[in-house]
This record gives sequence, C-alpha cells and structure tokens, in this order.
Amino acid sequence: MKKLFFSIAILIGANAFAQKAKDSVPNNWHQLDQATTGYYGISLDKAYAFVKEKKLKSKQVIVAVIDSGIDTLHEDLKPILWTNPKEIPGNGIDDDKNGYVDDIHGWNFIGGKDGRNVKEDSHEAARVYNDLKAKYGAEIPDESALQPAQKIEVEMYKKAKQEVVGGVDPAEISFLKQLLPGFIKGDSVIMKELSKDEYDCNDLEKYTSVNADAKRTKGFLQQLCKGNSSNEITNKQIISELQGELAKADAADNAPKQYRKEIVQDDENDINDRFYGNSDLMAATPFHGTHCAGIIAAVRDNNTGVNGIADNVRIMMIRAVPDGDEHDKDIANAIRYAVDNGAQIVSMSFGKGISPEKKWVDDAVKYAESKGVLLVHAAGNDAKNVDSTDNFPSPVYLDNGKRANNWITVGASGDPKNGGITASFSNYGKQQVDVFAPGVQIYSSVPGGNKYGHASGTSMACPVVAGTAAFLLEYYPKLSAKQLKYIIEKSAVNPGIDVNIPGTKEQTKLSELSVSGGLLNAYEAIKLAATLTGERKQTEVLPKPTMVKNKQG
Repeated sequence: MKKLFFSIAILIGANAFAQKAKDSVPNNWHQLDQATTGYYGISLDKAYAFVKEKKLKSKQVIVAVIDSGIDTLHEDLKPILWTNPKEIPGNGIDDDKNGYVDDIHGWNFIGGKDGRNVKEDSHEAARVYNDLKAKYGAEIPDESALQPAQKIEVEMYKKAKQEVVGGVDPAEISFLKQLLPGFIKGDSVIMKELSKDEYDCNDLEKYTSVNADAKRTKGFLQQLCKGNSSNEITNKQIISELQGELAKADAADNAPKQYRKEIVQDDENDINDRFYGNSDLMAATPFHGTHCAGIIAAVRDNNTGVNGIADNVRIMMIRAVPDGDEHDKDIANAIRYAVDNGAQIVSMSFGKGISPEKKWVDDAVKYAESKGVLLVHAAGNDAKNVDSTDNFPSPVYLDNGKRANNWITVGASGDPKNGGITASFSNYGKQQVDVFAPGVQIYSSVPGGNKYGHASGTSMACPVVAGTAAFLLEYYPKLSAKQLKYIIEKSAVNPGIDVNIPGTKEQTKLSELSVSGGLLNAYEAIKLAATLTGERKQTEVLPKPTMVKNKQG
C-alpha cells in the first residue's frame, strides 16, 4: 500500500505513529552533514566534493520507480525522465516489439487498454480472506487432512481472517462511520468555496467560512497536518484513508469490489498473461510517485524547486501501486519490465502483510538478481518489528529460504529537531531492516507542474537510498548490486546516541533495530566505493522462469 505514513490511528487521536516536529528544519535537511550543520542528513555536499576532488566523471544510471505514477510535465522531472529510445511516441505501434505500445517513459500495469485506470483498490487481506472463505468455508479446516499446498493456503487463510475479522475494532469503525459523512459534507462546501477539487492545509491557511460543517472539516484537517508536520496532506487523501478502513472492515462480511479486474481485464491468475495495461503514467494519482522520483533525481542546481540526490539519472516510472494494496502479478511484471528495459536500480515504496502469489514476485527478484539489478524497498510504516511481522515483498525466497543479495530494506530516520533519530512510525528489525535513511518531512516535487511539498514515511526513505545508490553507480559504474548493498550498509554511520524504538518511548541502540546499526551516509559510502574493484557482471545462473515465451517476448 503506497499511503503516506499517517495512519487511521492518528485520525482518532492515537498518535502512535505520528512524527511531531519540535522545531522547523531546512527543506533539504535530509541532504545535510551532521558535523557541519547539526542535522542528521546524508552528507551529500561532502560526497559531491569528494568526486569533484577525484575529478570523476559520471555515467548515466537508469532508476525504475515502481509506484503510483508521475507528473510527466513537472518542471524538475521532465528533463530526467527515461525515454525508450526504440519507441516512437503516440503512434499506437509497439515499435520495439517488447509487448507494450508507446511505453515512452515507462508503463502502467494497472490501466486498461481503453484508457481507464485503476485508482483505488481493496486490501490484500480482504481479497485473500474472501477467496479462501469461498473455497474452504467460514470455518478454518483441520490441517491434518490437507495436502502441503493446501496447508500453506490455510495458514494464509488464518492470517487473513485474523487481519480482516480479528483486526476490526468496533469502536474505531463506529467512530469512522460517524466521522466520514461530516467530513465529506464540509469538504463539499470547501471545494466549492475554494473552487478546487483537491486542497491541502496550505490552501486552508487564509480560508474562512461561515458554514459550520466547513469549519469542522477545516479544523480536523489542520489538526491532522499539524500532528504530522506536513501541510501537504489533502482532503482526497483523508477521504481515501477513511473509506479504505471502512471497506477493510466491511470485508469481514462482504467480498471486496474487484476494481482491477473490471478495468485491466487480464487473466490475473496467469502470470504468462503479461502484456496488459497502458502508457498513462499520470493517471490522476501521481502524488506519491512524483514525490519519490524528485527525491532521487529532481534536476540539480537549476535554481528551481529541489535538488535530487543523484545528478545523472533517468527515471523510469512503472505504475503498479493503487490507493490500496498492490497485486503480486503487477509487481512481478513491473520488476521484470524494469530489468528488461535497462534499469540498474529499482525503488519500491509500497508493501502489504500478505502475498498470495509471492512465488511470482520471487521469480522476478531472482531475475533481477541474475542481471545485477539492485532492489530498494521501504520497510513499512506500522511501527512494527518486521523480524516477526511480515512485510511484502520480501527478500527471503519462499522455495529455499535464501535471501536475495541485491535487496536493501530501508527504515525511516528523522532528526532530534523534528521528532527523533528514528521515525516513530517506521518499521524496524535487527535481521530484516538493513539501514535507516531520512524519511521525515522530506521536501520534494508534487503534482502540478511547478509544485513542491513535504511528505513523510519509509516511502520517502526508500528513494533516498535508491538515489544514493544511483550516485555511487554513476561515479563507479563497475560496482555490482551486491557491492552497492555492501557499501551502503558498511558505511552507515552510528548516530552515537540511543534512539527510540518506533511507536514507543523505550530507547535502545540503532544496532538493535537494523542490520547495519547506522544511518545512510553518502560521503562515507562514496569513500568506501573508491576502495573497491567493481564486479558488475552476470555471476548468477538465470533462474528458470515460470513464464512462457510468446510472439511478443
């Protein structure tokens, strides 16, 4: 799920995952150097000074961003979009014969051939629960009489049932049912008076109304923005969150709507049916992907907007993540598309707790591993220990229990001046989370052509790492994915102070919350990269695919 870090718990006043700002911080705090500025950023200026001193020249790197879409007309992103060199724009022909017509800057796996697009979708737990309830009945069957494959399904059924039925708080749902109609009523007034369908807290600063419903909606949204240190939370996002939680609760009794099936019209049960979707990368929902792309590679030093981390990158956008939980088939195909079209790094800011077709995603990860492509994934925003709580996709293969060596899982860090070293919403794990990187109040591009704003989440920390990996690969292009992972983890800097266990007031060492025990640091990483001999070559045996070839590839 690609939602920003604010959770429904915050909506009802339980700020367990909210990151409250103590002081204002610079918009580029995440790029600053702690020793010279006091902010716990990634020391990016020092890293650039290092490559300049070494007189290194950069080589362009392609970074795929699997996300919600992108504003392809944004002033700070348009120059750095990947362009398919073998495709002629807008001619309706698959010029490069890769199976995807007019894939100029990437591909949209959750679109229809008729031009429609999936905007919202259900929770995976709801989909799995209702599918398996139809198969096995309302009661969990006795596992002793089941075949091994059925036992795996039943275990998944148990987990989904617990999340859908056992995870519903009647008091919370009752509150949301009361809250949503009033919010929508006030929202309709505000939209009319502002003459805007979507607005955020910036728009509300000078807005006044005599309407009581509008006043309540304004106050609620402003309180939420304040609690999350972000004025860019919009009315549409809040309504989507509220409706999503109510739909999740409703799934205990009713099968969720099949949003994707109606629009995409592929055979979702067949991984070999993969030439579906369309080329629309904006698709009316590009906030999340636009923000992540800007963090990685917004044009540097153009006196416009923001500076991305990497200075010679092309962003390949692959739309596969709706408002709701992504589908495993789309993620598997998105990873394969990225690899087949030349991406060297893939940024993945999404996740969910159940993965019914993990084997398909695993095959795609193995494919990326065999081709030396680095996968960077957000750890999630539930303040949970993912050593013991599932967060998919994951680097541990289902068939053999081995870990992919081309995978980095990223937790979100902050700064003592904006809530603490560890973001209070971030997932963590001594075995499963590799490194922490800035993910609180990150300023980047947002849709609108020339707009910018803040957002928080491991969704933001992930592209900070992906951008840093791209920076390393630009200047040391022979580095392998495995080496990039080693460098980023080995060079991570111990903050030198105890940190909060996310979601609690209890403190511990960062080494108890992650593999590296440190914070991402681009300067230390580039210094370490300079000492290594590159190994960029295909060393792994290509995994046998479950897909079959057809005329298109």
